[in-house]
Amino acid sequence: MELNLVKPDSQMYQFITATFNTCKGKCYHDCSYCFCKAMAKRFNHPQQPVRFDEKEPKTNLGNGNYIFVGSSCDMFAKDIPDEWILKTLYHMDKFDNKYLLQTKNPDRVMDFIHYTVITSKCDVCTTIESDIFYPDIMGNSPTPQERSIAMNELSGVVDTYVTIEPIMQFDLNNMVKLIKSCHPKQVNLGADSGRNNLPEPSKEKVLRLIAALQKFTVIHNKTNLQRLLK
Repeated sequence: MELNLVKPDSQMYQFITATFNTCKGKCYHDCSYCFCKAMAKRFNHPQQPVRFDEKEPKTNLGNGNYIFVGSSCDMFAKDIPDEWILKTLYHMDKFDNKYLLQTKNPDRVMDFIHYTVITSKCDVCTTIESDIFYPDIMGNSPTPQERSIAMNELSGVVDTYVTIEPIMQFDLNNMVKLIKSCHPKQVNLGADSGRNNLPEPSKEKVLRLIAALQKFTVIHNKTNLQRLLK
């Protein structure tokens, strides 16, 4: 299969060159704002149970790329078999790339941390949309606090990143503490692009958060954040 390159007008991170997904189907976390759920609904294609696409490990991942692994289905969710993760990591290690492993279950990454492909070629990122857990929105995801604790542990062995997208209402002090505990090299901020009627913060509150985070990390604003900053 051909490598899925990121298009210039994509809502994907601007620093990512390609995506790679071996695990496909309905994500266990079942977040209400999931773009894959929205796409399935839009085209009237019910999401299928999660599966491993055996064609993907035949993809030439090239060299010198920065590839987002698991962009459509969380590869470290509870229902993903270890075998699928190991097959993916093995294929990744054949190529001279950097990889972004983004997951809402970073605690499970620790189960695979002894594999050198993770410690030598991967950055680990988690999503923390808010310090508040919204069960109707975040579905089966671990709480933001649980994600932060796991990232704190991971930060001792890999470079860690945090994505605040879609950003939702938060307590400023608690939010900053959660993010700082992850020891992120970079924080990516983005807004809801899917019109999901989420509880969003004001422009002033977002700016205060950015100012607080800039004291200890690098900030990357996604293009969709501009809607909240107008």
